Amino acid sequence: MALRTVRLKPEAEQALRQIVRATGLSVSGALSRGLLVLREEVARYASPTPYEVYVRLDLGPGGYAIVSSTQTRHGVRKAIRRKLGRRR
Repeated sequence: MALRTVRLKPEAEQALRQIVRATGLSVSGALSRGLLVLREEVARYASPTPYEVYVRLDLGPGGYAIVSSTQTRHGVRKAIRRKLGRRR
């Protein structure tokens, strides 16, 4: 068990006194319960990681690229020719 020193603003100190009085918990017990509740709330409303967003996007199967990423210039020319119907 760790020993912590905490500074509370006057409004937080007043809220803590009211909670202790209303619940019958000790100051330590009230703070501990508050931390556990906050941990649950943070877990519930945590923003997703970039990977979780990517997985939800469901982009479907790939394989539609004309050329590899190292041949981008050639691929752009090829796509424009295909769009305009020109052969070269």
